[in-house]
Amino acid sequence: MGVRNTSKGVRENIRNIAIIAHVDHGKTTLVDEILKQSGTFRANQITVKRMMDSNDLEREKGITILSKVTSVYYGDAKINIVDTPGHSDFGGEVERILRSVDGVLLLVDACEGPMPQTRFVLKKALEQDLAPIVVVNKIDRPGARPQEVIDEVLDLFIDLGCHEDQIEFPYLFASGAQGYAILDPSDTPNGIDPLFKMIMKHVPPPQVEVDGPFQMLATNLDYDDHLGRMFGGKILRGSVRQGEQVAIIKRDGAQDRFSVTRVFIYEGLKRVEVDEAAAGEIVLLTGYPDVQIGETIADVNNPEALELLQIDEPTVSMDFIVNNGPWAGKSGEFVTMRSISTRLEREIKVNISLRIAATDRPDTMNVSGRGELQLAILLETMRREGFEVCVSRPRVITKKIDGETYEPIEEVTIDVHDDFIGTIIEELARRKGELKLISKDESSMNRLIFDVPTRGLIGFRTDFLTLTKGLGLLSRLFKEYAPSCGEIITRTHGSLISKETGRATAYAIAPLQERSTLFIPPGEEVHEGQVIGENSRSEDMVVNVTKAKHATNMRSSNEDATVLITPARQFMLEQALSWIGDDELLEVTPDALRFRKTILRNLDRTLAARKAK
Repeated sequence: MGVRNTSKGVRENIRNIAIIAHVDHGKTTLVDEILKQSGTFRANQITVKRMMDSNDLEREKGITILSKVTSVYYGDAKINIVDTPGHSDFGGEVERILRSVDGVLLLVDACEGPMPQTRFVLKKALEQDLAPIVVVNKIDRPGARPQEVIDEVLDLFIDLGCHEDQIEFPYLFASGAQGYAILDPSDTPNGIDPLFKMIMKHVPPPQVEVDGPFQMLATNLDYDDHLGRMFGGKILRGSVRQGEQVAIIKRDGAQDRFSVTRVFIYEGLKRVEVDEAAAGEIVLLTGYPDVQIGETIADVNNPEALELLQIDEPTVSMDFIVNNGPWAGKSGEFVTMRSISTRLEREIKVNISLRIAATDRPDTMNVSGRGELQLAILLETMRREGFEVCVSRPRVITKKIDGETYEPIEEVTIDVHDDFIGTIIEELARRKGELKLISKDESSMNRLIFDVPTRGLIGFRTDFLTLTKGLGLLSRLFKEYAPSCGEIITRTHGSLISKETGRATAYAIAPLQERSTLFIPPGEEVHEGQVIGENSRSEDMVVNVTKAKHATNMRSSNEDATVLITPARQFMLEQALSWIGDDELLEVTPDALRFRKTILRNLDRTLAARKAK
């Protein structure tokens, strides 16, 4: 494939655009239609829904976690499209990918309107002076209010302090699920062509120096079993060829040289190898094993560094600990601290919003991220890869400012019906939340906005689903650091702790379930110190769930009656992380999640408690 340059320093035949939105506002579904209607796939080619969500976890959770690049052709022009995460826990992905594009498609749900993550991703885009196009999506949904949503988006732009050019944003209306875009809600739908035309008209072509010395900021990292480390971004100046010697300028200012072994561009959903790529193109390169996000790849004779990426700092951390339980290594392939730390070090090379740090214990590493969900995704990925690890309860990261402790505060937006307002306000008040705004829309849905300490939100998502019977919407966004709000009690029930190692029996479980919630069914193997349920009271209780019924030659109808066992409570990983107590760990293995006390033996826990007093 040839490289097309122009003398003006503008790649007229290229558009680089990111799709940004709140979670579940339809980014990936819309990209599916763009791919289909651009002719990227044959008419008879079998495709799957959410084609850009290639990660198993993304398909299961219905969210985008990793930024991905695809490309389509509209006439002679190539449009590189980046589908970015909408969840604030993955803000590092959004931040870095916006450095590779010249415009954004801001998708907003026609019913929900702008949401917290809409504000988050739009703020990042406006700060980088990117050209915005607003797409009011899902206008085919019952309760859609497209014109009102445009007014709300305008208010959001003003609130974020956009300049005059940005406030005159173009917009259209769409249904990603139905595969159309229209300029007015009254228009007759006829495919997605109006969106292509708007992109070509309002997103500027890359403003680059075509003939200058090569320069690129590494904004994307990948790994291939055969090619090793892959790194890429938008070429800002010059061109790059296979076999060419280039320089790398590290984050600390140090420099090194290497030869580019492969050059890839994007065609549809595939990476295509080319001999050369020029300024304005989004590429992936190979040839250097230790590239970090934000480092500059440049001409070897003129190595000029670009501005480093500044990423929001983590707000939540947890300890990753080698599993020292009695069943350690039974289901996991990678169980040592050496393998765990190697895996974590590999993760931070591609995930710039994560941090790892050694502790004073050789079997423990501390991992920090933007929220519980980000850490849960990392853990779920590791367990599917065969890792086995224990983790502590998530903790917020505080700061000392003028001798006072400051903690992260989040803006929480909740949409609920009238029936649930009182319980939500009461629950968040208990978690030190402060109600800032309450409003009601035409469909009688109430929008409540709170400021809540991050530590008060640990475990709240699960409680929220219960309190609203699954009918509410919850969004959260980091706001600021503020003085500590004091003690917050988020868990009011104690644990049921197994006294013995063995197989749980229905005989032992039956009397316990009357005053407790069990996490294990009869017949499951348990070990000493394992947390096998939740006590109805606030204190912990040590119980023997392996106790069997003694044989006797006496019979009674009561003793022989069938024992009814309530099904055990099941946890998803994110729910389990929020349930752990301060003196407990979660055993994460490829085939199980087990709660346990940090100190397994009951006698040792008693002695430790006495020493602490």
